[in-house]
Amino acid sequence: MTLIESTPVAEETEDICVTVPPTHPRPAGGDRYTISEVAAFTGLTAHTLRWYERIGLMPHVDRSHTGQRRFSNRDLDWLAFVGKLRLTGMPVADMVRYAELVREGEHTFEQRQELLQQTRRDVRARITELQDTLAVLDYKIDFYAGAHAHRASERAS
Repeated sequence: MTLIESTPVAEETEDICVTVPPTHPRPAGGDRYTISEVAAFTGLTAHTLRWYERIGLMPHVDRSHTGQRRFSNRDLDWLAFVGKLRLTGMPVADMVRYAELVREGEHTFEQRQELLQQTRRDVRARITELQDTLAVLDYKIDFYAGAHAHRASERAS
């Protein structure tokens, strides 16, 4: 799976993190979405989208002449990446820091890499913990299956 990274920024800095090819509701060029369309597409609430923008996690979103937010495919790509970061358990403050680093430009590549490497270490530790938990569950399930089979054979006798 190939990853690209991008965040909506004033400059055309290409820096996206989504699976390729991204799936968008509308093709490039027809990519202006209302907040309710983005909420329906992403599963996030309008309140959450506004909060992301307010805290700097969702950088500048274009506005229509009436002041309504108009999201782009690039914004959708960024939100998909933020969703992946959320799944890692990355704290919101770290996600905001990552977004700030992206907006600062290429000279922050090393800092971004470091932040993502720490997140990967955390995810791997959680995976190990979950594998240990799964082993305990498997043991207990096998125990109960064996106990059930033993009781069934006693009844048949």
